[in-house]
Amino acid sequence: MKPTNGDKIFYTANYIFLTLVSLAALYPFLYVLSASFSAPEAVVTGKVVLFPVDVNISAYVQVMRESSLWLAYANTVFYTVLGTAASMLLTVLGAYPLSKSRLAGGAIFSFIISLTLWINMSGSAGMIPFYLNLRDMNMLDSRFAIIIAFAVGTFNVILMKSFFGNIPEAMEESAKIDGANDFQILWKIYLPLSVPSLVTVGLFYAVARWNSYFWSMILLKDPHKLPLQVLLKKLIVEMNVEQMMDTVDVVVSYSKETLIYATIIVSVIPIVLVYPFIQSYFVKGMILGAVKE
Repeated sequence: MKPTNGDKIFYTANYIFLTLVSLAALYPFLYVLSASFSAPEAVVTGKVVLFPVDVNISAYVQVMRESSLWLAYANTVFYTVLGTAASMLLTVLGAYPLSKSRLAGGAIFSFIISLTLWINMSGSAGMIPFYLNLRDMNMLDSRFAIIIAFAVGTFNVILMKSFFGNIPEAMEESAKIDGANDFQILWKIYLPLSVPSLVTVGLFYAVARWNSYFWSMILLKDPHKLPLQVLLKKLIVEMNVEQMMDTVDVVVSYSKETLIYATIIVSVIPIVLVYPFIQSYFVKGMILGAVKE
């Protein structure tokens, strides 16, 4: 069907609008990247707009020297890898039985789980009771608390449940005739067929783990356990970068601003590098997971 003049006008306006929105979303990242490679005088005087001015990598050199940054980096990788693994395990084990109509009281369990999502989105009323629970369980200043206390996301459980529910029950019935139990069916049938959904949910968990800082800031007191985002908060909000700066080099090579920008760029590199490789799974998983429910 040949597009009409009205269709052409709509498509053109839509492309222009989406391009402007994309540029608006991308510009802050480009500015931070350009500022991190610019001379400190250019950043302070506002000469950096889109491209680096008087290219300078001294801020990155100083970031690479900072041991506290790499310790925080290692902590973040630790929390992200182990936390995502724990989250995926618990999410799959929760979503699989909820997707079965034969589960006694399945509708009630689904309602209770959905209710926690609504309560969580309604505000921070549960913050103090949650903290008191962790305190009473001796989980303050504990790596284990960061990994297990935030292991399950209600939205992700619902997404996985929806995807599992789209898999034909005939496959499960055939496997049971051959003598397979529920764990074998889950491992050999459901998980291989659910790779796009698993990648999507795993990305949600990994990004949330990598970017989380609030509860880490509240629960962790030992500086050797702090993740990267808490360190970034100290740098950006508190401008606490004096310990990372050599007084001899501050004036001639980098400033607080360029050091902060360089640290931000270093912190987002893993997510930026990983996302393009799993983007196709991410889109497919979101579409398939939204068919039912």
